[in-house]
Amino acid sequence: MLDKTFDPKTAEPRLYKRWEDSGAFAPISDPKAETFSIVIPPPNVTGSLHIGHALNNTLQDVLIRFERMRGKAALWVPGTDHAGIATQMVVERQLAEEGNASRRDLGREAFVERIWEWKAKSGGTITNQLRRLGASCDWSHERFTLDEGLSAAVRKVFVRLHKEKLIYRDKRLVNWDPHFQTAISDLEVEQREVEGAYWHFAYPLEDGSGEIVVATTRPETMLGDTAVAVHPGDARYTALIGKCVRLPIVGRPIPIIADEYADPEKGSGAVKITPAHDFNDFQAGKRHKLPMINIFDPFARVNENAPEEYRGLDRFAARKKVVAAFEELGLLRGIENIRHMVPHGDRSGVVVEPYLTDQWYVDAKVLAQPALKAVETGQTVFEPRHWEKTYFEWLRNIEPWCISRQLWWGHRIPAWYGPDGRIFVAETEAEVQGLAREHYGRDEPLRQDEDVLDTWFSSALWPFSTLGWPEKTEDLSRFYPTSTLVTGFDIIFFWVARMMMMGIHFMGEVPFSRVFINALIRDEAGQKMSKSKGNVMDPLELVDVYGCDALRFTLTAMSGAARDIKLSRQRIEGYRNFGTKLWNAARFSQMNECQRVAGFDPATVKSTLNLWIRGETVKTCREVTAALEACAFDDAANALYRFIWNVFCDWYLELAKPVFSGADEVAKAETRAMVAWTLDECLKLLHPVSPFLTEELWDKLGEFGPPREGMLISAQWPDLPADWIDARAQAEIGWLIDLVSEVRSIRAEMNVPPGARVPLSVTGASAETRGRVARLGGLASTLARLASLTEVDAPPTGAVPFVIGEATAALAIAEFIDVAAERARLTKDLAGLSVDIDRTAKKLANADFVARAPEEVVEENRERLADAEAAQVKLKAALARLETVG
Repeated sequence: MLDKTFDPKTAEPRLYKRWEDSGAFAPISDPKAETFSIVIPPPNVTGSLHIGHALNNTLQDVLIRFERMRGKAALWVPGTDHAGIATQMVVERQLAEEGNASRRDLGREAFVERIWEWKAKSGGTITNQLRRLGASCDWSHERFTLDEGLSAAVRKVFVRLHKEKLIYRDKRLVNWDPHFQTAISDLEVEQREVEGAYWHFAYPLEDGSGEIVVATTRPETMLGDTAVAVHPGDARYTALIGKCVRLPIVGRPIPIIADEYADPEKGSGAVKITPAHDFNDFQAGKRHKLPMINIFDPFARVNENAPEEYRGLDRFAARKKVVAAFEELGLLRGIENIRHMVPHGDRSGVVVEPYLTDQWYVDAKVLAQPALKAVETGQTVFEPRHWEKTYFEWLRNIEPWCISRQLWWGHRIPAWYGPDGRIFVAETEAEVQGLAREHYGRDEPLRQDEDVLDTWFSSALWPFSTLGWPEKTEDLSRFYPTSTLVTGFDIIFFWVARMMMMGIHFMGEVPFSRVFINALIRDEAGQKMSKSKGNVMDPLELVDVYGCDALRFTLTAMSGAARDIKLSRQRIEGYRNFGTKLWNAARFSQMNECQRVAGFDPATVKSTLNLWIRGETVKTCREVTAALEACAFDDAANALYRFIWNVFCDWYLELAKPVFSGADEVAKAETRAMVAWTLDECLKLLHPVSPFLTEELWDKLGEFGPPREGMLISAQWPDLPADWIDARAQAEIGWLIDLVSEVRSIRAEMNVPPGARVPLSVTGASAETRGRVARLGGLASTLARLASLTEVDAPPTGAVPFVIGEATAALAIAEFIDVAAERARLTKDLAGLSVDIDRTAKKLANADFVARAPEEVVEENRERLADAEAAQVKLKAALARLETVG
């Protein structure tokens, strides 16, 4: 007999080990099998599993288990990202805590060796956590973005793109982190709202005829101003265009230029232009060929390009000194206190500086064109489709991609400099020395570039480098292009687009045919999760409390087309109860001797009840299959929930009870076999979403009846014939369920005592319905607690009527309830609902509220209004019914 309850704490590690040890995660070797492959979005090697990882990897695992059961050669490639800045920061902090030397004291080679030591000891944390989530990755294919094979791929790509003039060095603005002294990507920049000010400065015209006022939130950058811009259509300044102002403090003349970047409606309409320290100003500087004066060193201290008294000052100290100088010069025209967004390094926490520096770049615009065309022509599709617009917007406005980072941990750039500064690029140092010898005619000392590549560069190669490229491996020919990518919307540009660019350029094919963008998980109130709010949900803690399957089912069931998931513990607990319901159904089946029978064929069943459940199983199988094929995860989960909880447990097993207690041994044997067969189909269909519970039941129930052939993870996905749906049985049992459901609903609405047996009559019945009343009346009376079910010419008084097919049924409840009290209760509830509806509707009709309130608050009010209106409809219907009672 099954234990009373399923124990996930002991079952999950035991079952996962069995799967992994058996080799079930590896793709089948059959060369004729259709392939299905997924590459995992590689988590940072420093990371721990968060709720977003849990969602993303659950959906991937649902797909890979589904396709594996369908007989495909299913490969899910796992791996981790070396996470340059994050990993370097972890080890630097570790050195500081130990009281050891800094990385610069250690030197590059020793520091990198120290990181490898850390990686060997602690780098497997997140992959072990993925195992706890049930992720059935093929761990024999696990890759790391700095492993030998991927490093070779990175070098080959860099060298080829450099030869094709698609990688080059340039001096441009980057996001500069003064703490780590490196360029960082936009994704590593966090916008924070802070207190600040607009300082209004007067710049005197060089000819002494007046002044022009500009405003800035960063006064220190005026030391690098090279122009003042006004809009060409701004009549106030038409006569000044082409003249110069004398830059205060610095003393150099700078021109007044006409540029549409200046907004006549903002401030004075004039804008200071600092091309070396502002991204918009940089573009204006290029348009007008302005000098680009960098006034900071890598630590964000003022450098030698500023007046002597400012040199060496921290940027914020310089800010105070500049403002004081303007005030002293009588050129400070005002200070306007504001709150505004300021970019910070997401790991360092310091203000990021737009910084002009020499870096390596990829000509992303050229590589983007085929990537754009691939999505425009449907070679790759996004689900939900609206994310294609985001992809298009980014790629159509793409800028050169800065790929160099001033770090030590990462792929060192394969470029060397000769004594005259000439650059040599090759995959190995030996090749570089040969190139240099060919150029100089002799051996010359070479110096390798100190920088490493952006981690997104190696990640962009992930779909083909993980399969063995640049070698022509069997995996590469078999599994590239991959099938589906499951990822988050925040890295559509940083990762998805770049994989598209690199995959098409180096493989000649898109890296995946479908991109599924999973939702963002928020708390139950719709707020973004953050440590500062204290609303972060730890997936491993949730697994400890509710079991892995409950969390997985919750995340799957809530993964619809919406952008956000509102996650609550109550929802997870509810889906844990769903698992308990199935476990109890299996125990009930055992108690009633329902076990698999050798040679049993569902095609041969005779009873109406068993024909009905066979048809319902077929319909659910087709519905779940279609949903998973379309990545409609919520539809699949909801179909499973409805079938297992409502159809199988609540109706089929309930309707089977009289058979089990009856005397017809033939019917009893058929129903027992059919219960066992249907339960097996439930386990197969549910397995991709809830693998542990289903595998445990498959194993335990397999001890009864003929021996199982292998584990559930490797079982064949159901493919049931459409002609197993019996229309007569569907109509017959459907009629019974509708009748009982309606009676139960009325009893609940009208507060009929649970123990009361109420008479039910039917009028206007066809011959078919009369036959059903005769055949199913006794069963209906038991399930609906009826005193009788009879056919009459006219409905009795004191009864609530309802339609059942072509007939009208009437439930005589007058003697069982206090009609006046029920009318008063319903009227009072309706009045309360009306007040709530009016209040919420007025709030939502207020444009100011909708515009200013947080998005989650507006959405909460919309949901409240919809729920209240639905409840109002039900109460009005109940009140109308009550009027027929008297």
